[in-house]
Amino acid sequence: MKRSPQPAGNRASTVLGRKLGAELLRLRDAAGKTQQQAAESINATGTKIVKMERGWVPMRDPDIRVLCEFYGLEDPKSLARLLSLARLDRERRKAKGWWQDSPHPGTLSEYIALEDAANRVRTWELSLIPGLFQTSEYARALAVSEGAGVWDDPDEIELLVEIRMRRQARLHDEHPLEVYAIVWEAALRQLIGGPDTMRAQLERLLEVAELPNVRLQILPYRAGGHPCIPGSFTIVSFAETEAVDVVHVDTIASTLWVENESECAAYSGFFDRTARLSLTQRDSALLIDTIRKEF
Repeated sequence: MKRSPQPAGNRASTVLGRKLGAELLRLRDAAGKTQQQAAESINATGTKIVKMERGWVPMRDPDIRVLCEFYGLEDPKSLARLLSLARLDRERRKAKGWWQDSPHPGTLSEYIALEDAANRVRTWELSLIPGLFQTSEYARALAVSEGAGVWDDPDEIELLVEIRMRRQARLHDEHPLEVYAIVWEAALRQLIGGPDTMRAQLERLLEVAELPNVRLQILPYRAGGHPCIPGSFTIVSFAETEAVDVVHVDTIASTLWVENESECAAYSGFFDRTARLSLTQRDSALLIDTIRKEF
């Protein structure tokens, strides 16, 4: 497989950067200032203001202070919040993650960076076991089955499996990632790698479901129609109050990032409504065990 170019920087930082840039853009618009006027206030070019407002570059505290004064921001608490947001963004950009050597396509490497910085994820899966819960055998079988169109190098397949396993360390570290997963029953019955692989995978699901930071619910076939029928997605949340949620949506041919607050809230609503249609955690474990015995 030919590797896709890796994205510049850490997307986890640009989540914060875009939030900060949007705040500065809102202040500039409210003040009736142009980008060129803003640039002149900090002795910069208009291009720099464009990059700042789009969250493409880290921002210096002196530039933020001057711009806020130029825009007429008088509230010291609002200024302090923007400076705190800029500091968090700079810290995120300095981090070099282990995932940067991944053979994943660029967009999935971006997702792993986000997941590594997150404190909570909510994931809805239609046909596969969530990556954070996969066994190495299941992940390898999945990569091989994908190999006809995507993966054809055995070394890269093994690296792919290794990285998927490393992601799971977040479930057990000092500040474990909180995971709330809803999985359609089809994913439990989809034969990936043969009966032995699936039996071990379902045993693994039962194990991770016992972790205090994991909530796993199964949406049974009998639930019928539900809000999440169109496709799988993951909602990534961060500890910093300044950072908005990000939704990661994979399709066959592309990846969609949703960072608009209202749209993210809509995905949260879909997730919550589907959760209400799903089995309880206890009944979900019983169904998983029943299907495991069938294999």
